[in-house]
Amino acid sequence: MSGRRSTEDREARKRLSPAELRTLFLFESLNDAQLELLAEHGRVEQRAGNSVVFAEGDPATCFFVLLEGSVVLSRRVRGDDVEVLRSDQRGVYGGANQSYLGDHVEQTYINTMRALTDSSFFVLPAAEFGAAVRTWFPMAVHLLEGLFFGLRRTNTVTGERERLIALGALSAGLTHELNNPAAAALRATSALQEHITGTRKEFEVLADGGLDGDRLHRLVEFQKAAVKQMATAQQRSALDASDAEDELGDRLEERGVEDGWDLAPTLVAGGADATWLDSVAETVGEEQLAPALRWITHSIDTELLAAEIGDSVSRISGLVDAAKQYSQLDRAPQQTVDVHTLLEATLTMLRAKIPPGVTVVRQYEPDLPHILAYGAELNQVWTNLIVNALYAMGDEGTLTLRTRRDGDRLLAEVGDTGPGIPPEVRPRIFEPFFTTKPVGEGTGLGLDISYRIVVNKHHGDVRVESRPGETWFRVCLPLPDDLPVGTHRKIHI
Repeated sequence: MSGRRSTEDREARKRLSPAELRTLFLFESLNDAQLELLAEHGRVEQRAGNSVVFAEGDPATCFFVLLEGSVVLSRRVRGDDVEVLRSDQRGVYGGANQSYLGDHVEQTYINTMRALTDSSFFVLPAAEFGAAVRTWFPMAVHLLEGLFFGLRRTNTVTGERERLIALGALSAGLTHELNNPAAAALRATSALQEHITGTRKEFEVLADGGLDGDRLHRLVEFQKAAVKQMATAQQRSALDASDAEDELGDRLEERGVEDGWDLAPTLVAGGADATWLDSVAETVGEEQLAPALRWITHSIDTELLAAEIGDSVSRISGLVDAAKQYSQLDRAPQQTVDVHTLLEATLTMLRAKIPPGVTVVRQYEPDLPHILAYGAELNQVWTNLIVNALYAMGDEGTLTLRTRRDGDRLLAEVGDTGPGIPPEVRPRIFEPFFTTKPVGEGTGLGLDISYRIVVNKHHGDVRVESRPGETWFRVCLPLPDDLPVGTHRKIHI
């Protein structure tokens, strides 16, 4: 008899009474008969800390209600576990939430629940839970079905549209930024070909003119000196350069160089003056002076154009690097990042959207620690906040990016001088689908997405302070220990 009583006691401890079930907020409004049914079919189960309660994609067989302990919910996104909820509140639930929909949807767990500490759960089989909900709340089930499928369609359509608009805007901005250096490189390449042809032609003229090896060698030295002078000389004022070009042009005209006025600006940039001109004439002779000067001029212009092409290519490379930093396509989903680098990459991608009348001010705290984060998603946060700030200001204002350390947190702030957010609107700005923009201009998802990225995925916080003429969005991110320190200094532009 004692063995039988022991077994019955253990079974009783594995179940909750109707009165105990009523203490859970999810069941507090049920009647006695409903609670009896749940108590009969449900059971109490234990899970050890750091163990999986249920896994995303597995058949959804049970509905779990937390009785004691703490849990975390996550979803798998492109090979990365994204945390969506962490809680130790008694009564939070998960698992077969959609069992009431029956065969209308695939009955699998839509996320993974892991017990962070030793935890206990009230567990209901999915079939009994779904049947109970459909039987007890038929009207609510119809409403939930409409809400579920309608919201899923809405999210799909608006989410795709939001991503396409964002991608189009960024692509247009990047194309615009790449066009200027690419066009400059193309123009310089075309001119370079002309100067290379001119250099070869004038050298042939010099060779046909009978210059011996010694004089040709000295002419090459003049050419090398002119190129070096052009590369290292301090830039003259416009007035000084104009006077020097006039003086050299007069001397060239006196010596019979027909296109001397065209050659003078380049030769002056190479350090040519009257004394230099006399030395070249003495070396090659008056008859060979014009082709010698044209050859040196072509050489200087060739160096200038090569430098211009190098500068254009460097700018293109910098833009591509900024795009890579923005998208983080070549990085692991989570890595150690410098917030300043991410902010600068986002500014580069959005440069075409910043009106000429908007001043950008950077106030970066030097030696700010790096953080462990999802770089591409933080860039999405910066994009949403900056675009909203630009929209609020219109064509004129000041956009301020500020970073600082606040204890064990990093603060990244985006400020604008727009009209501010009305007090009656402020509590709703992070709600999904809420927008103050005209119909068709906003989906109301930007700030909601930003909030979820910062709060749910990075365990941070987003705050807003606003009054007419000054609005600040503050992103608070936790600072892990023993991470590298950045080297950015405070900059104002």
